[in-house]
Amino acid sequence: MWRRALRLTLSVVMLAAAVLVGTVATAGTAQADSCYTWNRTLSQGASGADVTQLQIRVAGYPGYGAVLAIDGQYGPATEAAVKRFQSAYGLSADGVAGPDTFSKIYQLQDADCSPAHFSFGELNRCNSTWGGGNVSAATAKENAKRAMWRLEALRHALGDKPITVTSGFRSKACNDAVGGASGSRHLYGDAADLGSGPHSLCTLAKRARYHGFNGILGPGYPGHNDHTHLDHRSSRYWSASRCGI
Repeated sequence: MWRRALRLTLSVVMLAAAVLVGTVATAGTAQADSCYTWNRTLSQGASGADVTQLQIRVAGYPGYGAVLAIDGQYGPATEAAVKRFQSAYGLSADGVAGPDTFSKIYQLQDADCSPAHFSFGELNRCNSTWGGGNVSAATAKENAKRAMWRLEALRHALGDKPITVTSGFRSKACNDAVGGASGSRHLYGDAADLGSGPHSLCTLAKRARYHGFNGILGPGYPGHNDHTHLDHRSSRYWSASRCGI
């Protein structure tokens, strides 16, 4: 009788140990995500599509006046952006993208790969197809997704208070209807006009300088006294004289 009891006790102990070992083995492992799942730790020297996907999500952390290249190459600039992202969310800022970093990204993104606090609908009030602009519909939508991740970084840096997008992608017809410039970045899907709210237009313009926007137009620039415009043009152009920019 006592032998049976001993065997039962040992079985319970072994089962508990197995569960514990399994828990330890999987602790810190980022679970699969419905948008995109990283399957390896990334650090300097890595390259590939998974690096590109990481860069899109940390592109809002390049540092003052910088723009992170989305090129699939994990170089010093990507490492620095990852460090800033990690620091912004209270993670160990080692510049290595591993389970903790990916888990935070999974928390921040929705199933359609947009960040938690912005949506494709916000970035396109023109049409449902993303067509009719200066680039293909697919490119315009991808550009908008990348812009949203930079906006997410801006939002977090300003205390996670709401940011209102008043205009995003425009087709040529939509752009003409609102009197937009013929070469407007809205036609490419990488622009966003922001209205005032918890933050002043100048606060938005000034802080955007740290989050990967080459184009910043705000109060003091003609036609921009009622909004701050951000975009991803090929070279830097900042002008918001009433904000000291």
